Amino acid sequence: MNIEEYRNRCLAKPGVTESFPFPSIPDCLVFKVCGKMFTATDVNTFASISVKCDPEKVDELRATYPAVAEPSYMSKRHWNLIMMDGTIPDHLLFQWIDDSYQLVVAKLTAKARNSLV
Repeated sequence: MNIEEYRNRCLAKPGVTESFPFPSIPDCLVFKVCGKMFTATDVNTFASISVKCDPEKVDELRATYPAVAEPSYMSKRHWNLIMMDGTIPDHLLFQWIDDSYQLVVAKLTAKARNSLV
């Protein structure tokens, strides 16, 4: 996966916006649904992506895939940092982005969820 495919996958989802919300990290591209972040990356390097993850799967994914690690800036219980080193197949990367989006959508109010349809 390259950054264009990543960006297109994220923006194809209902209600998604992109922004650079962190002044202290100006290259951090963030994708949100209804104002809630579900993934982020460094727009210049695309060396890794951060995705929200089911807390029950976090440790399993880190143990199974060497390219999956604890994130530096996000909750280690709810987020994974995925190194974009080519060792994770694209279909899994796309699935993890989709899962991250769905985890965030599930926590939205019913009104916000209904606005996505």
